[in-house]
Amino acid sequence: MEGNGISRRGVLRAGALGVAASTLPLVNVHGQSSGGRLALGLWDHWVPAGNDEMRRIVMDWGQKNRVEIQLDFITSVGNKNLLTIAAESQARQGHDMLSFPTWEVHAKADQLEPMDDIMGRLGEKYGALNPIVEYLAKVEGKWRAVPAISGSQNKPALGRMDLLKQHAGIDIQQMFPANANPGSAAGNWNWDTFLKAAEASHKAGFSFGLPIGQFTDATDWIGSLFRSFGAELVNGKGDITAKSDNVRKVLEYAKQLCAFLPGDVFSWDDASNNRALISGKSALIFNPPSAWAVAKRDAPQVAEQCWSFPAPAGAQGRFTPYLPYFWGVWSFSRNKGAAKALVEYLSQREQAELMVKASNGYDIPPFTSMTDFKTWETEGPPPGVVFNYPVKPHHNAQQFIACYPAPPEIAVQMYNQGIQAKMIARVVQNNETPDRAIAWAEREIEGFKRG
Repeated sequence: MEGNGISRRGVLRAGALGVAASTLPLVNVHGQSSGGRLALGLWDHWVPAGNDEMRRIVMDWGQKNRVEIQLDFITSVGNKNLLTIAAESQARQGHDMLSFPTWEVHAKADQLEPMDDIMGRLGEKYGALNPIVEYLAKVEGKWRAVPAISGSQNKPALGRMDLLKQHAGIDIQQMFPANANPGSAAGNWNWDTFLKAAEASHKAGFSFGLPIGQFTDATDWIGSLFRSFGAELVNGKGDITAKSDNVRKVLEYAKQLCAFLPGDVFSWDDASNNRALISGKSALIFNPPSAWAVAKRDAPQVAEQCWSFPAPAGAQGRFTPYLPYFWGVWSFSRNKGAAKALVEYLSQREQAELMVKASNGYDIPPFTSMTDFKTWETEGPPPGVVFNYPVKPHHNAQQFIACYPAPPEIAVQMYNQGIQAKMIARVVQNNETPDRAIAWAEREIEGFKRG
């Protein structure tokens, strides 16, 4: 999947390379211009229809509000979106509104317009937000961006119904059907059950496709594994808490699990797990429905057997990997009012539902009240394959980002360095004891804290 931010200093260093990005070509949409001009840099969606729908929504809003819209879809391939953000931040000019990946709101908070007014109205209208967006976008008590629908994703389990039933004795469709009534086995869907299923699938030749490198797909599922064990490396105050029984336990568990994974998972990138599923070689990965969507096109016999369902639970609960995007308005924008009005318009339920439909269910709204869209019930084949892709109340799960609750300026470095995956690699590949891997992590984190 896409890259998800670099450290504050890293972004600034990259800015010099990305100066040209601040003058990317723009698509002009001329309306009656009494509302002024608005330049937008939005995320270039993996699902092409997502861009088409976003363009239609934005153009329609511009026409109705007499705002001249200049629209640019910026790819995250090669971190071009990050370079654009860095270049515009340094030049203090460019787009009025941008899509900001996961960690970038904190990195650029002092140059972003406050959004408390918008978030207040959205909260009154739509209710509870998941707490991770507040962690990522609320800086020193002020909202500096609004959680976006387009581009925001979960990474639950995506499994093969036939292989898991045949080789592991688990009926994932019965366990988490396409309705709000989980099966009797759902209560036993924990990491112990997961380990047994991984062993059975491995022996049958369909090993789980779980990367353990520095790329985001690895960092995300491993982060949720650690959290479900209560294994925090850094607490919310910034104290290093890695030396704990829970961290030792999760490392010992990971060593057991790795015995049943492909031998090269430590070098996998974010495409490797997708390929493992689509090729028919793997019974389970953690991923958005994009892997299923590609299988639907390239390997329909695989797609017909896919099913999304929640991650396993640990002693501390069930945590679904979550990577949100945000819509932010630069403080140096010349049309802040129009930019903020558009952000609020895009955040309404009606627009959210259109985005979710166009993206085949990929996009995840930030409000729990928006997890009931029809698309997730009907998308297929098989019908209901993505019903459990959004986190729903009956999952008894929480959305989560790896390295939380560490202060974001520390967490982003831990995240991008894949610190938890490296700990597992040291225990598995180097045959180090958990305590030795923990001591290494403590030294690394001390360096992150010093900046």
